[in-house]
Amino acid sequence: MGTLEARILATNKTSLDLLKSVRDLELENSTLRNYIVDLKARVAVYVPMKDDPIDARVAEYINNFPDRNKLKIMFMRDSAGVYTFGTKKVKVEVNQGKIQIRVGGGYLSIDEFLDQHTPAELQKLERKDPLKKFSEKVAL
Repeated sequence: MGTLEARILATNKTSLDLLKSVRDLELENSTLRNYIVDLKARVAVYVPMKDDPIDARVAEYINNFPDRNKLKIMFMRDSAGVYTFGTKKVKVEVNQGKIQIRVGGGYLSIDEFLDQHTPAELQKLERKDPLKKFSEKVAL
């Protein structure tokens, strides 16, 4: 009876060790999955033009923006320092490492510019949407 008990005890210990290993691997798997999701979220959305420091700074800002869902309208580079934002052409400069957008006779930081101009640009784009126009005409 002593050898049978010893074998059962050894089997139980092995089972517990295997169970602990499975739990550790599940935790590692979960950690890796979260890491992959985080990496996918950081994939570059905007790739800058080579040898253009302003475009590189704009790309860095866009690609590191904390909530990309808030970036509803993208900056499209036209030429060095000139971008299209929705329907608007804007002049972009970098002063002391900060992105500045020329507005009227002065400048706004990129954050201020986005806060002030995104809603109006979204409305303009919505008005131009052919599917929306069609659905409004068809709706009873």
